[in-house]
Amino acid sequence: MKRAVILVNAYTRSEHELFQPKRLRDEFSALGVSADILRNGAGLVHIRADGSVACELADYDFCIYLDKDKYTSEMLEACGMRLFNRHGAVRACDDKVETLFRLAGSGLCVPETYPGLLCYTQDAPLMREGLEKIAARLGYPLIVKESYGSLGKQVYLARDFEELCAIAAQVQKKPHLFQSFVASSRGRDVRLIAVGGEAVAAMERHSERDFRSNVELGGSAREVLVTEEMRHIAAVVSRTLSLDYCGIDLLYGKEGFLVCEVNSNAFFGGIERVTGKNIAKRYAEYICDLVYGAK
Repeated sequence: MKRAVILVNAYTRSEHELFQPKRLRDEFSALGVSADILRNGAGLVHIRADGSVACELADYDFCIYLDKDKYTSEMLEACGMRLFNRHGAVRACDDKVETLFRLAGSGLCVPETYPGLLCYTQDAPLMREGLEKIAARLGYPLIVKESYGSLGKQVYLARDFEELCAIAAQVQKKPHLFQSFVASSRGRDVRLIAVGGEAVAAMERHSERDFRSNVELGGSAREVLVTEEMRHIAAVVSRTLSLDYCGIDLLYGKEGFLVCEVNSNAFFGGIERVTGKNIAKRYAEYICDLVYGAK
């Protein structure tokens, strides 16, 4: 019997978050694969007293990993489980600075980015000189992002030095970055979905009231045709970050697209509705071909 496990975060509760695993479960079922949706709860993996790693998911052929818990993913792989996406890919995409660093030298354009300095001292004053230097190089407005975040909720716009200092104080003890504001893409971007390195669907997201275009923040979306430039970006990003599946956020630059972020667990419900493309089926077929195709 062909069996798969779809692992979601232990605290996932909303229907919006559970839509993705349920869609995948149904598409796998249509392909003859029984898929269980499980929460990444305590006890699935652990380190034994003798130093070996134990796993309770040995009866499954593979795992669709819809969590960002780096410990569980690494231990599952140590036990021989094939993850989609792999541990290294999820980890690289989870950290926005790490993502852009991995893409450096790939030939793709990205917004100019400076990693923020981490502070481990309670009540330490801001390094105003450093902020002034970054602002002088990036200009205003500029973007401040927490390195770990989703749905645009940890992204801030600083219009002047006073706002920059206020935001920097807010994120000082969290991993973060400073980034140039791409004015030509204000309030709009493109979400591109790639499966197996191939661009399969794209939609433009647009907001009239926010510098961020996320639909969850009130933006709207429409389908756009997948261009050769998008196909090239999807192939390079997927290959460089070792991704089986991803969502790539593209900004409109003056001379082409800039890769803003890469999401290894990108929600596909919205883009399925907008484009009419069956992303879940495409992903399930891709996985089954890799896992069972040669058998």
